[in-house]
Amino acid sequence: MMGIMKIAILGYGSQGRAAYEYWRDGNEITICDGNSKLELPTDVNTQLGADHLKGLEQFDLLVRSPIVHPRAIVAANSPDILAKVTTVTNEFLRVCPTKNVIGVTGTKGKGTTSTLIALMLEAAGHRVHLGGNIGIPPLDMLKNDIQPDDWVVLELANFQLIDLQHSPRIAVCLMVVPEHLDWHTDPAEYFAAKTQLFRWQTAEDFAIYFADNDESKRIAGNGAGLKIPYYQAPGAAVLNEAIVIDDQVVCRLDEIKLLGAHNWQNVCAAVTAVWQITQDIAALRSVIAGFSGLEHRLELVTTTNGVAYYDDSFGTTPETAIVALQAFSQPKVIILGGSDKGAHYDELAGAVVDNNVRHVIAIGATGPAITAALLARGYNNGLSEATTMPEIIKTAALVAEPGDVVLLSTACASFDMFANYKDRGEQFKAAVLSTSAS
Repeated sequence: MMGIMKIAILGYGSQGRAAYEYWRDGNEITICDGNSKLELPTDVNTQLGADHLKGLEQFDLLVRSPIVHPRAIVAANSPDILAKVTTVTNEFLRVCPTKNVIGVTGTKGKGTTSTLIALMLEAAGHRVHLGGNIGIPPLDMLKNDIQPDDWVVLELANFQLIDLQHSPRIAVCLMVVPEHLDWHTDPAEYFAAKTQLFRWQTAEDFAIYFADNDESKRIAGNGAGLKIPYYQAPGAAVLNEAIVIDDQVVCRLDEIKLLGAHNWQNVCAAVTAVWQITQDIAALRSVIAGFSGLEHRLELVTTTNGVAYYDDSFGTTPETAIVALQAFSQPKVIILGGSDKGAHYDELAGAVVDNNVRHVIAIGATGPAITAALLARGYNNGLSEATTMPEIIKTAALVAEPGDVVLLSTACASFDMFANYKDRGEQFKAAVLSTSAS
């Protein structure tokens, strides 16, 4: 791109800031954001408030932040406006100095799987850059002197994928169920966004998918990459209490440090991806045996009075709460509820009934709907409500008995009571540690 361009950055979160730093030299930058109270660089123009997406035809390039739906850009302008739109992820893939890029998507498990892949490649001697939807915005990764032989691992959510125009050399699709229906028009649009990761692949690329999930298989089938399932051969699978690929044992199940059978899937996905690059079993096993997980993903906070407190705040769907419940055989006190993303709770209620739950603490806007689903399924153990995190933990400490697990895995988003899932998890941990210290 040559000459001075008029560039509008639509949304000024972490990826909007990365876009500003990337394009600011030699261009005229305008920040467009609905928040009129943002602190912004002094060398930019601004278009803030309710009409921040209007009049975008005047710009040469529009950089869409993940939270901004393309539909909103069209609604404020015209369908033709999308020809001017790019994203931080698209620009990164366009200019990335290496073609050794692995993209990971799915409904849950992306961060864990992406981190496993990066750690495995590093253990096998490769130089690796990890970012995307977690950690470093893609354009910021260019500051780390990426070399042609390096590997880049990108965790990519639907918000980044919906208008993706480049596919990575290795694309991985984990389990997919409907989510973010407060952003998407319907599940079909959510699934279609995921397909973009595979759409531009060539026959030299690899499309890896979860064999037990029909949507994952369909999504990975949208490009020309070589299709490789995991959780069944020829990808990594569970066989005879071990993770096996190409008839070789990578590790025993009891060597996996991550909790829960759902993490066997994440391990198999990571092993299958890395196997296309290296077959260094010792490197893979060392990571699997040492990696205990990311923050707010079935994270042990502390054990006090014989009760173990786990923070699974990242789990924001009924499906993630179900796998969290299934990760523990001991009696559980579970915290369920939050803001509404259009989910249904019948299956979750059944899992609560079937998985040794001593007490449910219902919270947030969806608390009544979850309570109703539980009662309809015949749940007749402890049930209470709470409105603040200290009250939640006080209730949990009163009803839990030695040997129990208290589990924050709400099945819902957090935005009615908390800033985000991280804020919810941090408040949970602070309240738990305060209670255990008193």
